[in-house]
Amino acid sequence: MDFKDYYAVLGVQPDDDDQTIKQAYRKLARQYHPDINPGNKLAEERFKEITEAYEVLNDPQKRQQHEVLRQQYQQWQQGGRWDLNSEDRQATAGQHVYTRRVSPEDLQDFFGTESVFSDFFGSTFAQGGRPRARRPIDGRDQDVPVEITLEEAFNGTMRAIQIGGRRIEARIPPGVESGSRVRLAGQGSSGSDGGSAGDLYMVIEVLPHPQFDRDGDDLHMEVPVDIFTAVVGGEVRVPTLDRSATLKIPSRTEAGRTFRLRGKGMPRLRRPGERGDLYARVKLVLPEPLHDDEIEAMRTLVQARQQHEEYVAV
Repeated sequence: MDFKDYYAVLGVQPDDDDQTIKQAYRKLARQYHPDINPGNKLAEERFKEITEAYEVLNDPQKRQQHEVLRQQYQQWQQGGRWDLNSEDRQATAGQHVYTRRVSPEDLQDFFGTESVFSDFFGSTFAQGGRPRARRPIDGRDQDVPVEITLEEAFNGTMRAIQIGGRRIEARIPPGVESGSRVRLAGQGSSGSDGGSAGDLYMVIEVLPHPQFDRDGDDLHMEVPVDIFTAVVGGEVRVPTLDRSATLKIPSRTEAGRTFRLRGKGMPRLRRPGERGDLYARVKLVLPEPLHDDEIEAMRTLVQARQQHEEYVAV
């Protein structure tokens, strides 16, 4: 088994300071992190290798011990391949070779048994029936997209999620909006070696509604108002997501005027006792049905208005 140079793994030099090594590690860790490269096994192995290298080089004692081992390896390399598993090395004729057998005990003295080791050390630790200690590894968090209606977002709802052969009944609280993440603790990927399971996050998308537009906790809609009510005033019924409300229309109301109905919007997430507002914009419509006598009455009104305008102009 070949020696693993942790300086080369991080792309740094043996005389680089701790800050340089930390910066190199962070840059590589971000690049190869499993969350950035989901399902990419090569990136996953590279991330493990980077993490292992930094764990050793970030510890002054282990870094010094690694340096001793690295220098010895450079001497051993003069004679060919370095094999941790060989009992002895024979020099080629005419060559001077520094010969030493590295035992499992030596490597344990170098790095201890708490670190995460690759096969470079692991296979050696396994010799002689002495398995190396392994660090608990927590499971990964997982995201699952969930679509719901606006009514479900208003009232809260349940969803059955199939993941990893498991069926999970999950509650979605009132007030969620598109982009909300509902956490299901411990329902993500399983941990290993005693590590905790990750979390599962439902990533919510609220589907468009045919009548209401949502803006945070507020709702917007158009309310049809017939022209007679707009002129003389009156009341109209305004639908909401739970029950209809009465809106008073003052006389001379123009098209596009917006009325605010306090507390008739969406419930606030984590504060279900509070609600946003509903904004109703007036849309003028003809009465249904419009009778002939009503049309004649309106014609009379139009003629009277025209005569009034002519009189005012004179």
